Amino acid sequence: MTCTDASMDALRQSGDELADAVVAALFERGEVGTFNTLMRYVSTAGAPLPDGLPDVAREYLRATAVPPAWVDWGEMERARLFFIDNNVHISTALAFASMPACYVVPHVAKLLSATHGLDYPSRRMAETGQFTVYLMQPDAFEAGGKFVPAAQKVRLLHASIRHHLRREGRWDVEALGAPICQEDMIGGQMFFSLLVLDSLHRLGVHMSVEGAEAYYYAWRVVGAMLGVDQDAVPRTLDEARQFLDLYMTRHMGPSPEGAHLTRQLIDLYEEVVPGTFFDPVVSALIRYLTGDTCADWLQVPRTAWDSVVKAAPSLLGVLEAIEDRSPLGAWALDRLGHLTTIFELSSLTRGRVMHYAIPEQLKKDFGVTGTVPRARRWTPPAPTVAP
Repeated sequence: MTCTDASMDALRQSGDELADAVVAALFERGEVGTFNTLMRYVSTAGAPLPDGLPDVAREYLRATAVPPAWVDWGEMERARLFFIDNNVHISTALAFASMPACYVVPHVAKLLSATHGLDYPSRRMAETGQFTVYLMQPDAFEAGGKFVPAAQKVRLLHASIRHHLRREGRWDVEALGAPICQEDMIGGQMFFSLLVLDSLHRLGVHMSVEGAEAYYYAWRVVGAMLGVDQDAVPRTLDEARQFLDLYMTRHMGPSPEGAHLTRQLIDLYEEVVPGTFFDPVVSALIRYLTGDTCADWLQVPRTAWDSVVKAAPSLLGVLEAIEDRSPLGAWALDRLGHLTTIFELSSLTRGRVMHYAIPEQLKKDFGVTGTVPRARRWTPPAPTVAP
């Protein structure tokens, strides 16, 4: 698979036909509120769908209830074991590399700023953390697992954002492509897989080729569940590198939204870190994992800890040596990692379960506040010329 600007341009115009059609129907019929209310009670795979659920939603949930036929379950188990062995490192990479990478793409930062709750800025991190934990459970794809319903809802959430932005004419499709387009969905998949692996490598975490490939494979499965066109997704880590490099070259840069979201992220994790002495570690980790150029674009402050965090690979090397030489040490470190991840997720979610509901409107400061006609098909407004 060879990535070119032309192939990427084509991906910028595509959304998710199945989810887009379902969301359009729910809004057109005024059934979004009913869907959100009833779907709060559907959190595990195999659970009976509630009475009163709109037919179009019921058909969608049935059609998307199973993973792709091509899934290699042995590879998925290797990915789960990789996650268990590295869960703290992966959580660190997701928070301090993957999310800032999203913010360093201006049009993605603009979109995320429209969907963050004003009173709950940590919601995106909470949703991402919970989603990853669900994915890596032993029963993720089995009856009783929580991952499949979460993936189904996230897919509709993405479609609803596309619906809002297109409906209000607030998104320059010609310049920016479709909101949450296929290129951006694959780019996000790279941020949460390949960029995590890059960050673990930068932190000095030992990884086998098999473990790294399995982790990337698991996110390919996630992409399929979220409506990503699998014909366009890189199959190997080498192909993924080519895609990510081209994607970032095409789109990365500074933006006010990116800097604002990064400030929210730093404030959030400084609250999680006990006391204030270690607060600068948050900014130092972001700068270390993303590099000075991206960190400057995101207005990440420089601190006295910038040099200190460079010793992280040496410290992790000592811990991994203990893990390799002592089964008891390995068990203790894995257990500590699990508890740390659970504590972090609990802090982000504030002890709540994230429901991934379809937003009936986006933030007021983005300008998407109108209601949707219930009895007639929506007609796009006439184009306007920006002043």
